[in-house]
Amino acid sequence: MAERMLVIDDDTAVLESCQAIFGAEGFEVTPTTDPAEGLKLATGNSYDVILCDWKMPGFDGLDVVAELEKRSPESAVVMFSGYPSVGRATEAMKRGAMDFLPKPFTPEEIGAVVQKAIRRKHTQEKKALRRFEKVMDKFPTPSMDDKGPKNIAETVAQNVGVAKANSPWVTLFVLGVLAGAYIGFGGLFAASVTFDAAPIVGIGIKKMIGGAAFSIGLMLVIIAGAELFTGNNLMISSVMIGEITWKKMLAKWGVVYVANFVGSVLLALLFYFSGLWKVGGNALGAAAVKVAYAKVHLSFGEAFVRAVGCNWMVCLAVWMALASRTVIGKIFAIFFPIMGFVAIGFEHCVANMYFIPNGIFLSHWAGVVPAGLDISSLTWGAFLVNNLIPVTIGNIVGGVFFVGLGYWGAYLRPSYAK
Repeated sequence: MAERMLVIDDDTAVLESCQAIFGAEGFEVTPTTDPAEGLKLATGNSYDVILCDWKMPGFDGLDVVAELEKRSPESAVVMFSGYPSVGRATEAMKRGAMDFLPKPFTPEEIGAVVQKAIRRKHTQEKKALRRFEKVMDKFPTPSMDDKGPKNIAETVAQNVGVAKANSPWVTLFVLGVLAGAYIGFGGLFAASVTFDAAPIVGIGIKKMIGGAAFSIGLMLVIIAGAELFTGNNLMISSVMIGEITWKKMLAKWGVVYVANFVGSVLLALLFYFSGLWKVGGNALGAAAVKVAYAKVHLSFGEAFVRAVGCNWMVCLAVWMALASRTVIGKIFAIFFPIMGFVAIGFEHCVANMYFIPNGIFLSHWAGVVPAGLDISSLTWGAFLVNNLIPVTIGNIVGGVFFVGLGYWGAYLRPSYAK
């Protein structure tokens, strides 16, 4: 008789993954996005394993686990969470869970956790346990240690990219607007602490300080949660292993790109109406105009090449952040590549969605435009043609070819080809 599994999670991508992984191993999998329905199913049915998410709308997963222990004591309950911590794992165990698994996870990781949970819960069922162990022995024991490169490649291709592709349009748009604003916060912070620093510390140190400050933007995107076009270039690996289609990836890229622009311009308008650009006798505003002017006067080739280097480093920051299972680890993974790309002088399309509109808005104020700048060339058309188009193309090349396809070729293509 096939083992029976109940999966309770409001993320349909997780439900689909569990059905695919454990359905292939002979499980009869019952998925539900509704915790209340999950409790009803657990009451009226007998399940060998119940997988339950920690954070669901209107429900605390820990309370659901405690209730499952009462309603279905014979089931091995496993909790997973996108917000892992030792304290949360300990509390889940106290309330009846057999194990705890942080998201995102690979098929090997969740397979090993389920194996261990069943062994703990049903040690008396030796025959069933031996049959299950024969299937699951190939899975390594999960760890709270940081993930290695191959494991990150699998996580990006099999979980992260698929989840993004299957996210609702409205969710992606809202998170995209937030990401545009978050990157804008990074740009505003960097400008605010460096606009008058060069005469004091020199250009090199000024750029390094600006890069350090700018890194807060991607930290907000990764840790607080948002959708950034440049980071989403890594979805290419999900396309290459056949998990999502080109059409779906490009459609979701388009939604996030437009949303990033909306969020960036929104923050530029907030800065404009705040009057903060008047700091230092309009010096902060003058610096913003100067930055925008310089960006729209790059040649197509310069903008493109700088953008390639930029998203190579940005996607590496995202990649390394996925390696860490702790917030502090993610912060350090993000900090150094982002500080590096800003200090070097690379070009980021979403950052420029803030910097250049910001300069355009401020260029209409007398006393803000630096002497010698012909602001007639600082226009929306120049922004689009001279900067946004070449930088966007370059960012795609840097993220897709040098990171997404690079690690797909290194770790996923051989096994996929088999």
